Amino acid sequence: MLTFYNEHHAQHRGRHEMFRGEQVPCFETPDRADLVLAECERRGLGQIVTPHGVSLVSLERIHTPRYLHFLRNAWSEWIALDPANADKDAFPSAWPIRGMRADIEPDNFNARMGLYSMDTGTPLTAGTWIAAKTGADCAVNAAHALRLGERGTFALTRPPGHHAGADFFGGYCFLNNAALAAQHLLDDGARRVAILDIDYHHGNGTQSIFYRRDDVLCVSIHADPRSDYPFYLGHADETGEGAGAGCNMNLPLAQGTSPAQWFAALETACIKLASYGADALVVSLGVDTYAGDPLSRFALQGGDFLRIGERIGHTGLPAVFVLEGGNAVAEIGINVVNVLEGFETAA
Repeated sequence: MLTFYNEHHAQHRGRHEMFRGEQVPCFETPDRADLVLAECERRGLGQIVTPHGVSLVSLERIHTPRYLHFLRNAWSEWIALDPANADKDAFPSAWPIRGMRADIEPDNFNARMGLYSMDTGTPLTAGTWIAAKTGADCAVNAAHALRLGERGTFALTRPPGHHAGADFFGGYCFLNNAALAAQHLLDDGARRVAILDIDYHHGNGTQSIFYRRDDVLCVSIHADPRSDYPFYLGHADETGEGAGAGCNMNLPLAQGTSPAQWFAALETACIKLASYGADALVVSLGVDTYAGDPLSRFALQGGDFLRIGERIGHTGLPAVFVLEGGNAVAEIGINVVNVLEGFETAA
């Protein structure tokens, strides 16, 4: 399997986040990608390459120019407010909730932080833009490699992406790598593309980007949003609107879901994929469904991730895998590479 590695990922290194009312060390750390890379190399998964840079125009296929402009310049604006801010991460403190206007961009930096964010758990740091942009490069390159004949590719990057919408960040995510990969596959000639999100948390950003489109099917298996982040999206009755009616499937599961229950949902997802008739698949590969994950409440074990990869491989679709969540750091490399090896075995 060809792996596109984000060599700049560690430049995004948050000092802390807000979690359940407390300031705590960040769960999303550079160790996550480093350990996955080490496991890929240990098992000889395949060639590991550096991506070619893609243009901002490519990013604008998914993200709004206004948002991209903000994200590119946010750190320099944060420092301009006070040089001492160089030693602090930037967080939002106000949001345009229902009834307020989001069409006018405020001059105030803190107000713009709130305009483009969805939580207080996603620190913006000195290296956020370069890490996120290079991650997007990985995703687009991984998608393009399918056209060049690869059966499966892997975008090994962080920060993750599936919570990022067209014009907002949150859930540790800034640019939506899975959405960018899917759009590139379409631009490369695919007629239809499917996205399968197997992260513990619903990919609200991905759903919102494609919700009114029929050329991308979004299927997500995740924790019930009534109890788990992102809370406000991911219910079973969200099936798409307008042209996208029927092109979104959410399979929310209760905390404590067993492996048998989870795999039943995966089978439902794969049946939906087969009926859609996609030319290619993008997998938002979160492994926070693992029983030992500190932020999640499912019960999958290490060997289950091999089965996941095998089942995805049996769909017969060429696939781009994009790294999303997974905070059981000691096991993340094993679990991720188990999925990839399972896919290769079946495919």
